[in-house]
Amino acid sequence: MSLTCGALNENTFTDDNLQEARLCVACRWWYAAMMRPFLTLILLLALQGCSAVKLGYQQLPTLSYWWLDSTVSFNSEQSVRAKEALDLLHQWHRREELPRYVSFLQNQTQWSLNTAEPAQLCGAFAEVQNRMDRLMREAVRQAAPLAMLLGPRQLSHMARHWEGKNENWEKDWLRGDDQARMERRVERLMNRYSDFYGSLNADQSALIKAQLALSPWTAEWGRQDRQRRQKDLLATLQRVSQSQMPVAQVEAELWGVWQRWLKPSDPVGAGVMQAMSQQACNNLSQLHNSTTPEQRQRATRRIRAYERDLRDLLLP
Repeated sequence: MSLTCGALNENTFTDDNLQEARLCVACRWWYAAMMRPFLTLILLLALQGCSAVKLGYQQLPTLSYWWLDSTVSFNSEQSVRAKEALDLLHQWHRREELPRYVSFLQNQTQWSLNTAEPAQLCGAFAEVQNRMDRLMREAVRQAAPLAMLLGPRQLSHMARHWEGKNENWEKDWLRGDDQARMERRVERLMNRYSDFYGSLNADQSALIKAQLALSPWTAEWGRQDRQRRQKDLLATLQRVSQSQMPVAQVEAELWGVWQRWLKPSDPVGAGVMQAMSQQACNNLSQLHNSTTPEQRQRATRRIRAYERDLRDLLLP
């Protein structure tokens, strides 16, 4: 749902929205890198709300293929394999995961109408992480045979594609002085919260600004971590494509990328990400507990609407 997908911690991974993917309660199920093209489109659709996801869900294999091809530039054999993998992943997701998401959403109205403790919200986010891990396990299984087919041309294309994306990221997040950057972050975060709760009052706006001011995230760290994840994936794909690994080992290599994206091996990066995760729970708890009965009712209606959308996707 828009609250936990976008508003919880917009500063965590910014462009890639990896933290949002971890925290999303309703819609942003599909994310990762090789993995990412399989999953990114659903994140973009989710920016427009779950109704957009509902409308686009059945077309995800085709739309995701276009996204993936723009990143990798497949040859004819790879195109066939990619389309087959996306179809299988989509079928698995609808069959195995959507019913679990419906059950999860049913439990979220318990806190939306009442006060919420940070530990309560962190528990919900942990369940979302479990769902994401299940999705990534299946995505890795489907992606491994395709990753083995990638050659130097595709990997060079991917690197160039990222260079352009990185330039856009820097323009968006490193442009201007500290005050200008903070104003853009505040505006984005307030828009996302407002989409869920409705208009925010002055005290709530001040609270959001204060929370962002205490955030351990900086644009400089975000750029560094973004590049870390890109290099990790590219190096892994290079090892896979240049060796004769069995498919089980390829799956293990790709799974390792996902784990390192969430938990950097360096203590500083791991500490920053842990602090941001805890801050997400604290921030949402503080803001939610400041909301009026009308705002909480709006949030509850949104959650129930997301649940209905997902139930509709389960219909034959």
